Amino acid sequence: MSASLTLMSFWLLQAGGSYVGWDIRTMWGNMGWPARFVVFLLFVMSAWSLGIMIDRVLMYSAARKQSRLFVQQVAGALRDGKLDEAIAMAERNKKSHIAKVVATGLSEFQSASSQVPEEEVVDAAKRGLERSVAIVHAEMKRGLSGLATVGSTAPFVGLFGTVVGIINAFKGIAEQKATGLAAVAGGISEALVTTALGLGVAVPAVWAYNYFSNKIEAFDVEMDNSSMELINYFITRRSAGRK
Repeated sequence: MSASLTLMSFWLLQAGGSYVGWDIRTMWGNMGWPARFVVFLLFVMSAWSLGIMIDRVLMYSAARKQSRLFVQQVAGALRDGKLDEAIAMAERNKKSHIAKVVATGLSEFQSASSQVPEEEVVDAAKRGLERSVAIVHAEMKRGLSGLATVGSTAPFVGLFGTVVGIINAFKGIAEQKATGLAAVAGGISEALVTTALGLGVAVPAVWAYNYFSNKIEAFDVEMDNSSMELINYFITRRSAGRK
């Protein structure tokens, strides 16, 4: 709050105390080109991070919704030994992280049953499940590095604008041969605006990165649990087939 009041005061006192205005057009008009470049770059970074946030929210929401339906449907098919039907269900729920893993595991199990020795079938299916979990994890994590980049670099981009603003403030002092607020208000206002924008871009990106990281951890646990349950199902199925 104090920083905002200070910033407003500088704008009000700029140009010898005459009112300049506290709106986007006036601030933009009083900025130098380096500060404008910083603001533009921060705008691009903000739009980029917002796009990643929207994409991840939609993807995670669809994955959660389809996974709930898939788990309920596939349980009956596996209980009845209908592997082809279970695979078809998984292919109809392509946005489900659990369905992707289960489909790969079932396909590997069926393929290995006819191609490798009986004692290696479950191991082959297990390797397929591990590969699938790794691939789905990478898909779920896609874009988060961008959020991390924005969150870690936006404050420094704003800091660059701060440095430029301070330089302009000293230039104002040198040009006007004065040390009053009117001489430094323009440069100081640039510094404060770019600093605030840098923080405003970075904070949501960091929050979103941490939130999505926790989501991915939960998805990883669900995929690992599904993989272990499927392996146990394969072991039980093979044991029943020997009897």
